[in-house]
Amino acid sequence: MSRKYRSPVMDRRSFVKIVTSALGSLMAAVVGLPVIQYFISPAFGKEAGDDWISLGTLEDYPFNTPTLFNFTLTKINGWERSSQSYGVFVLREEGKEVVVFSDVCTHLSCRVNWNPEKEGYFCPCHAALFDKHGNVLSGPPPRPMDRYETKLDGGQLFIHLREG
Repeated sequence: MSRKYRSPVMDRRSFVKIVTSALGSLMAAVVGLPVIQYFISPAFGKEAGDDWISLGTLEDYPFNTPTLFNFTLTKINGWERSSQSYGVFVLREEGKEVVVFSDVCTHLSCRVNWNPEKEGYFCPCHAALFDKHGNVLSGPPPRPMDRYETKLDGGQLFIHLREG
């Protein structure tokens, strides 16, 4: 008579269940952990919101005339990419420090334009008028135009852009 060997501790079915569970768990971890990391990593990423932006050489800006400079910043937050456009007016006066103003009205965030006839920045939304130095002349804005911190480095003009 042939006698089959049987383990007193584990039968064949229990062994196959254990091995299948172990291999399945290993495969789930190999596939699942990168997926979880992909969804969680943006929450732990560094938010860049404090940059020095180059506006070019100082010689690009004429004296006593506010000059508009536009630029776009692109932020990458994990899998999301967003772009935001900015505009600044650079005022360079002889014997004085260079001043850079935001082109956004302090009333309702409309874009202002330099008006040479009125010698001021004009907001078309509510007919607000700012003087050459950003002070409110007329209209509803509650405060002067926002200024950026500036620095000169090797003939290049930089502004300090803080977001958030």
